Amino acid sequence: MPAFDLPPTELERYRPDVEEPADFDAFWRGTLEEARRAGAPVSARPVETGLRLTETWDVTFRGFAGDPVRAWFSRPAGIREPLPAVVEYAGYGRGRGLPHERLTWVGAGYAHLLMDNRGQGDQYGCGGDTPDPHVAAPGGPGPAVRGLRAPRDYHYRRLITDAVRAVRAVRELPGVDGGRVVAAGNSQGGGLALAVAGLVPDLAAVVVTAPLLCGIRRALDLTDTGPYGEIAAYLSVHRDAERDAYRTLAYVEGVSFARRARAPAHFGVGLRDTVCPPSGAYGAWNRYGELTGTRPRKEIHAYPFNGHEGGDAVQVRRQLDWVRDLLGPPYR
Repeated sequence: MPAFDLPPTELERYRPDVEEPADFDAFWRGTLEEARRAGAPVSARPVETGLRLTETWDVTFRGFAGDPVRAWFSRPAGIREPLPAVVEYAGYGRGRGLPHERLTWVGAGYAHLLMDNRGQGDQYGCGGDTPDPHVAAPGGPGPAVRGLRAPRDYHYRRLITDAVRAVRAVRELPGVDGGRVVAAGNSQGGGLALAVAGLVPDLAAVVVTAPLLCGIRRALDLTDTGPYGEIAAYLSVHRDAERDAYRTLAYVEGVSFARRARAPAHFGVGLRDTVCPPSGAYGAWNRYGELTGTRPRKEIHAYPFNGHEGGDAVQVRRQLDWVRDLLGPPYR
């Protein structure tokens, strides 16, 4: 469809106001501290994939409330020196799938951790292996509305906590340079990566495309496409829940996380994206790092005739070049 959000010249300077809860930082400090206290050692079991140039491990680490979260950890075979690591977060409704599905970063020479999405994995792809045992709170069947009426019950409180814990987990795995960890993802994965950037102060970089959870209230006004459409559908039935829902969503707003981020950032956005409207990505990019007293290196690439796929493989190549320029070659 044609472009439907703000014109490019307005997007480039778009700095949305966000209604942050007064206890936003305390909420996340408390949540992450609870997860830290419930943590346990990371386990990693080698798996045979049939690939000769890649080594892969089936990883389990402790996420929200100490729940076990699965991930694939891969690295180039035969390289023994510590490598920079990319922690990748998958899109909405997708699980970690099979270990050979996402190996671009490994092929470029990086260690790679692909986190499973708890309670997701049934909408497309090859499935997931991490249940979400905390789904009894009021809300609809889709992840975007599970526990929507209360911040402490919300699905994304749990998933964002898992994403933060994944960074800690990869730093415990063999052959990882813990000082060079990158958070990366598209769509929901991009929203998770931005949240991690706002909650983990010593990331080396963040790489996001078409991030979900950015400019949430505006997105609900612009699109009925899921996942935002799932929230709208829920509120169309539960007409008394709007105030509670907006309060909950304020705790997972990507622009708020972006304001707190320090790591260098690389963004991509399709200007015809009706899943994650481009004003959300631009809002996060324009306000990125503003609360830190720093000026993080950042850049954004826009694709005027693309939708949610953004720049696709062209954007991936730009990400690879940018991370290599930022961190140097993965190994000698």
